[in-house]
Amino acid sequence: MNKNDLKPAVVFAEFAKINEIPRPSKREEKMIEYLKNWGECRHLDTKVDETGNVIIRKPATKGMEHCKTVILQSHMDMVCDKLVDVEFDFDKDAIRTYVDGEWLTAEGTTLGADDGIGCAIELAILASDDIEHGPIECVFTRDEETGLTGAEGMKAGFMTGDYLINLDSEDEGEIFVSCAGGRNTQAKFTFTRQAAPTGSFFLKGAIKGLVGGHSGDDINKKRANAIKLLARFIFQTMKRYENVQLAQFHSGKLHNAIPRDGYFVIAVPNDLKENVRADWNVFAAEVEDEFHITDNQMVFSMESTDAEPIIDPAVAKNFVWAVQAVDNGIYAICQDETLGGMVETSSNIASIHSSETTIDILSSQRSNVMSNLDNMCATIQAVFELAGAEAKSSDGYPAWKMKADSKLQEIVVNSYVKLFGHQPVVRGIHAGLECGLFSERYPNLDMVSFGPTLRFVHTPDERLHIPTVQMVWDHLLDVLKNIPQQ
Repeated sequence: MNKNDLKPAVVFAEFAKINEIPRPSKREEKMIEYLKNWGECRHLDTKVDETGNVIIRKPATKGMEHCKTVILQSHMDMVCDKLVDVEFDFDKDAIRTYVDGEWLTAEGTTLGADDGIGCAIELAILASDDIEHGPIECVFTRDEETGLTGAEGMKAGFMTGDYLINLDSEDEGEIFVSCAGGRNTQAKFTFTRQAAPTGSFFLKGAIKGLVGGHSGDDINKKRANAIKLLARFIFQTMKRYENVQLAQFHSGKLHNAIPRDGYFVIAVPNDLKENVRADWNVFAAEVEDEFHITDNQMVFSMESTDAEPIIDPAVAKNFVWAVQAVDNGIYAICQDETLGGMVETSSNIASIHSSETTIDILSSQRSNVMSNLDNMCATIQAVFELAGAEAKSSDGYPAWKMKADSKLQEIVVNSYVKLFGHQPVVRGIHAGLECGLFSERYPNLDMVSFGPTLRFVHTPDERLHIPTVQMVWDHLLDVLKNIPQQ
């Protein structure tokens, strides 16, 4: 299969155009302009709100003018991540895609199918003249990936529809009817650097090749977190030997991704350098065995490096002990049996970077129960504050609660059974969806979320399962044909 044979052709043609447009989170201006021009050139009612969200309205086809209005919604921004040895500028370069069997992926970068494929499906529906549908509002939100600020900034009345279909899900055959709320917690250690003890030898330890993934949807997959591994080795080394000092710690890029690589620089007494190297090799073997199912491409390295001033030893110890101790991963499973054992509450240590005078830590907490989200954030804050850091949590975004009497859910499920001959899975998701914010501003809006299958989102291994795009396309068109009248 080559790219010219991808079906439905109209969807993949739109996706190819989208992937030529730089659209990092918070820097979506080129995509906003593209969408605005796209709608206006086709003489469709097109508006951009003060936040930068775009809405394009399309009238009903003949005979369906009295159907309820359906909102199709996706986000225009993408997570920008690349392999460490790949040269790529996300503010200038087009995503380079290729077909790998039944999958579409990119050369060394994130693919942008999260949620560019949702945008492409919307544009394909707007462009088509052979689809039966009632009134449609296609909404493209900005900055979903770094805080859902597009949806948060949307004012009531921008959307006017009765039903909303969010196209930002990653498992074909699953219909999502609720999502987690989320907040970020930041911590900062402040220090003055010092000269390393006389006779110190500097070592740089690095990890790469971890799978990583989405810090919500993949948090239950027991994938390794580079930050926790690096801190774990330093903790063990400081416990085992005296006068081990920390000079640098760097790992992670994005609040919503499990960190895949990173490194530290430590100073050790010259007569211990071979011991530490040997310990690192043992540690690497143990970790590789521990994660041999989920992360079987890990690469560990340790080499000598130039001397430099060290972080204040007392601060460094408190930092390492805090990262060793802090919760990471699943905290609680949903008690509601209708949600099928879904993760309820979790935390992900997402990025840590040291500078000349600070160590800055970013973590992400999620929960479908807002009181437990508050508790999880307080737990993370407490650990870092006890260690002497400043810590605070963001306001975040709310959970989306399942609607018990959803007419849209009934339509979507019945359509799926009719087309594919079996029941879809109806469940919640531990990731954040903009539906949570919409439910606050539009309390009567009936919503579901579905989409084609994606894997390894938020990583350079991101891939889109090509056959599921056709399935979602067929499903969506059938749903639009069966929307009831006002």
